Parts: sequence; structure tokens; C-alpha cells
Amino acid sequence: DGSGDLTFARASTATRINESGLIETVATGIPRIDYTGGGCGSLLLEPQRTNLITYSEDFSEWTNTRSSDLSGFISPTGENNATKFISDTTASSSHIIKSSNITISSGQTYTYSVFVKANQLNYVRLMFTDTFVSKFLSVYFNLTNGTVGTTSNGSTATLDSSSIENFGNGWFRCSVTGDLDTTTTAQARIYLSEADNDSTFDGDGTSSIYIYGAQLEQGSYLTSYIPTEGATVTRLADSASKTGISSLINSTEGVLYAEIKGFISHDTIEPNRYITITNGTPNERVALLLGGNPNQLRAIIYSSTQSVNLSFTTDLTDVKQYNKLAVKYKSGDYAFFLNGVKIGGSTETSIFSENTLNDFSFDVGGGTQQFRGMIKDIKLYNTALTDQELIALTTI
Repeated sequence: DGSGDLTFARASTATRINESGLIETVATGIPRIDYTGGGCGSLLLEPQRTNLITYSEDFSEWTNTRSSDLSGFISPTGENNATKFISDTTASSSHIIKSSNITISSGQTYTYSVFVKANQLNYVRLMFTDTFVSKFLSVYFNLTNGTVGTTSNGSTATLDSSSIENFGNGWFRCSVTGDLDTTTTAQARIYLSEADNDSTFDGDGTSSIYIYGAQLEQGSYLTSYIPTEGATVTRLADSASKTGISSLINSTEGVLYAEIKGFISHDTIEPNRYITITNGTPNERVALLLGGNPNQLRAIIYSSTQSVNLSFTTDLTDVKQYNKLAVKYKSGDYAFFLNGVKIGGSTETSIFSENTLNDFSFDVGGGTQQFRGMIKDIKLYNTALTDQELIALTTI
């Protein structure tokens, strides 16, 4: 509904993918409607993250660089600011560039990513490693068909995941996530390769790939690109809420609907990520959320004053893909629907008192356990729809 005011806060600039499929910067405090993957835009809500690589685009500041002129190569921003990484004419150990040393902490998970495009060479290897290369995370990527190749890790380092995402025009964003199990200085590295798991590539002085936008962030999943130019940069967290719509919320019956996806199947730092209608606190709430166990989607109706405590849960889907969820609340008719299927219901007769619910927000109520993910659609209904209407509403 267009009523009310969308309150949005982020005290820093941030990037998004625009309608043309290009990376662009969004000003402080402006919501990001992101078009990753094309189609309709989605509201992007991310946590605070810092890019620990101080030169994310100027690879001439990295050591052992074989890059050519930094101009003339179109990057995922649509500008001529990508770098061509050219092989040397010697053995494979020369076909590498390394970031400056970065201080990391033991027991913490990091995600390293780079935008890469094939040229004469169709493979790249990313490595996040301590400076002794004893504890490392290593992944090969196929830049022709966009697949992850051979993965490995050294010593007690733990490789949690890796991914490759198509950004169009031949560009892929490749990422590696894991824990080096050490407090030390580390490096982000990029290797050229002719094939998967190929460590014996002999260069010819001309074969190359294109690279852009390196990022190392502490966290268990990849977030939007944070440009740096000589120092680390922090993108502050997004938050959003809808105010001035209390007259549109019916406390005694209604439906909360959302089409959403998460960044990770299970976030150990922020396991519960809420979308709610509340009285401004968690004590009276109708909620849809990602949380609990891996790939778990939930609906909760809770009233401390009316002794209502209903929870409907399913973990039979992938929360990293878009899902359509709806929760219905009405005396004698509570239900949760997911992707056209009724997951569960209750004939509980207790219900919120009139005018109890007056706030819509992307958290549990009161600001904590904020939603982190992408939101394609949100709807509030002030009447309880029928089961058939909810099946139709949530069908993919």
C-alpha cells in the first residue's frame, strides 16, 4: 500500500545492481532497489561490512602484478576501469598477484571475492591465505560455463563455501568463504590458470583475463561490492520500517505476505531475520522470518497479553531463492502458507485486542533481529483471506 512513510536508514554510501545490470553507488540514506539476476527490483537490506582490501580496483598496488594499462577495459560498472591480468613468459609461480598484508583473527569467517572475465584464458584461481601459505582456502573457477572447480584448504583452515555468480557481459563474481584458523597477517591472491586444478601453467606473455573489484569481508556470506582507494571502507547496515499505517492494520484479523530470499541458508550470527507487524515491541507480533535451522522459513503469532503463542515451521526449501510466504491470523483460523502449500494451521480462538498492532518493520519489533536479505514484495491485508486465496497468492 502506498500509505504511510517508508523510514530508511544507512549512514554510508553503498552499491547496488541497477536496471541496466551495472554496479552503481547509492547515496547515504537512500534505499537500494537491486536488480541482481534481472527482472523486478528488490529492496536490499544488508548488515554492516568492511572491505579489508585497501585497493579494490587499482591492482598496480598489489605485488607481482602483470596487469596492463588500467584504462580501456569495461568493468561491471560500465566504465573503463577494469584491469587486464596478463601472464608472464615464465613458470606458473609468476602468474599471481597478491594484496598487501591484512590482519585477520582466528576463529572468524571471511569471504573473499573478485569480479573476473575470461579473455584468452578461461580459468582463475582465488586463494585466501596466511603469508606462509600453510593455512589457505583455494578455489578454481571456470569462466566459460560459470562453475566452481577444484577446491582445497591447507592445514586446519576450513573452507565453508564457494560460489560464482553471472553478472552479464562475460563477468562473474567469484567468492571463497572460510576460516584460516589463525590470528595473523593474510593475503588475497589471484592466479592465472589454463585449466581446472592446473598449477603448471607456462605463460606466453599475452594470455590474460580481466579483473575488477576485489573484496575481503569478515562474514559468512558475500555482500554487495564496497570500493576502496587506499584504505579500508565500511558500508554501514541498512534498516527500514513503514510508519503512518496503523489505520490500515487490523489487529483482530488479517494477512502478512512477503516474497523474500536470504543471503545464506543459516546465519549463525543473526539466525532469526524478521518481517513483522507489532505494537512496537516483540511482545505482540505477527511475523514471517528466516531463521532457526538451515533453510528454515517460519511464521509466528505471539501475544503476551492474550496468551497466543503459535509457530509454524518448514525447512524443506532453499531460503537463498525467492519464496512466497503468508501468515493468516483470525480467531479460530490461523495458518501459514509457503509457495502455494498450506504448511500448518490452528483453531486457536484467542486473538489480539483491537488496535494492538500498529507498526510494520523489518525486525522482531523494537529494532533487534533485523531482516537481512532481498524483498521483492510485501502485502498487508486487513481481512483474513480464504485458504484458496492464500494458495493463489503464494503460488510461485
